[in-house]
Amino acid sequence: MKTIAAFLLVLCHLAISHAWNCKAGPRLSYASQIDAGQGKVVATDKYNRNYFLSGSSWHRLPSASLKHVTVGHAGMWGVSTSNYIYKLVAGSWARAPGSLKQIDAGGNLFTVGVNTGNYAYCLRTSYVLGFHGKGSVSWTRMSTRLKYYSCGPYGCWGVDTSSRVYLTKSVTPSSCANSGWVQIPGLALNVVEVGSDGKVFGVTTTGQVCERTGITSRVPQGTVWTFVPICTPMKHVSYDLGNVWAVSTSGVVMRCTH
Repeated sequence: MKTIAAFLLVLCHLAISHAWNCKAGPRLSYASQIDAGQGKVVATDKYNRNYFLSGSSWHRLPSASLKHVTVGHAGMWGVSTSNYIYKLVAGSWARAPGSLKQIDAGGNLFTVGVNTGNYAYCLRTSYVLGFHGKGSVSWTRMSTRLKYYSCGPYGCWGVDTSSRVYLTKSVTPSSCANSGWVQIPGLALNVVEVGSDGKVFGVTTTGQVCERTGITSRVPQGTVWTFVPICTPMKHVSYDLGNVWAVSTSGVVMRCTH
């Protein structure tokens, strides 16, 4: 069934002319979530097994039952099916204090995430760099409630429980203080992800992949939402180094390039 699904995706994209060239990516059976940053790509499958991409092949990460993994400036982190937080330290997963359901390592040496109560949290630089598998860390709770949270060089983006999209333009890595949240109108999202270069992509509540175009250091909110036409519903997306990585609701990894 996975082979058929991938084949239909390829046929679908051959029939469409657009700015993005999308095709089935390196095969990972029953993919669930994907994240890309700093030239690395990591993923999970529906059995909560974790992988990293090397060339065109997926390889298992150290044994852990993680439902969400992330890689970026702040290193490689993950959260388990029990919402425990882990950081990859010297090739092994080390459990860090705290509890989150989603986590993101794309900030400038700080880590963010949300817990099961949809409270947003941030881990400042001193703890990110200082945690090596032992000792305590202190997560800072943000003033807003979010179901998804991601950061990049021009600020942090989030999605609240009503699928509204928000941006805070400035975050201080040493304290996690931010400039306040502003709503970005236009689309209802389930997922929003920020790339290492500041580009922002999301997945709508109907499974469409979208990009917030026009983002620069002077205009961190961008100007307009545009769609990446993938003709099957998606559930997750990430972006790095010119590649959009997405996972379909049927568990197929897609890769889109310009």
